[in-house]
Amino acid sequence: MSLIRVLFFASLRDRAGMKATTLELPEGSKIRQLRTRLGLEFPGLAEALETSLFSINREFAFDDDEIPENADVAIFPPVSGGSEMDLSTVKPTVISVSEDKLDLNELVKMITLPSTGAVCIFTGVVRAVTIRGKTLKTEYLDYEAYIPMAEEKIRQVTEEIRGKWPQVEGIAIVQRVGRLNPGTPTVVIACSAPHRDTGVFEAARYGIDRLKEIVPIWKRETGPGGEYWVEGNYIPHRGD
Repeated sequence: MSLIRVLFFASLRDRAGMKATTLELPEGSKIRQLRTRLGLEFPGLAEALETSLFSINREFAFDDDEIPENADVAIFPPVSGGSEMDLSTVKPTVISVSEDKLDLNELVKMITLPSTGAVCIFTGVVRAVTIRGKTLKTEYLDYEAYIPMAEEKIRQVTEEIRGKWPQVEGIAIVQRVGRLNPGTPTVVIACSAPHRDTGVFEAARYGIDRLKEIVPIWKRETGPGGEYWVEGNYIPHRGD
């Protein structure tokens, strides 16, 4: 038998009624067997399991993947989108998932080199009003992340950006978590380069789009009508 730890996030944590549990599985069990086991042990999860995502030790996992002994297996819905700066490289990379306030000026400074002539910044902000067929008011959002995996996936996004736009110099991807009020910046994607026509616009757009696809961060929206989790619909592929 193999002992594993199962971590529940966002709406699946609510459905399971807990943040984590320990399970004993037959040796050689795969994600497919775990999915079935969870449906039996946590009836509240049954409806959501078909579209739920899994990771093994902070890497996306799929039905045919075998679960090793002592693995951390996370289960979460499709994502909705510690601070580190690598000073040992010529091209600075800033990655952060925390409750700290976002300082745009400081982030620009951190990714600006003597050769930098352009910095493109995307900032997401909490809306007070959202139109989804009807007008909805937002009192606040609660952001949650599987932080170890989120930081690894953000680093993957920065590597993808550098592969697509080699002239990009600095990259900052910073996500806030916790309770945030309308008007509060939630995420920053910033890219620097020698000139504006070297890919900084495209790189920043790619960064936020990719973050919304593969970085395990979710938000719960609270308004006059109650609260609910805002979930995406992108299903990661092997290698994401």
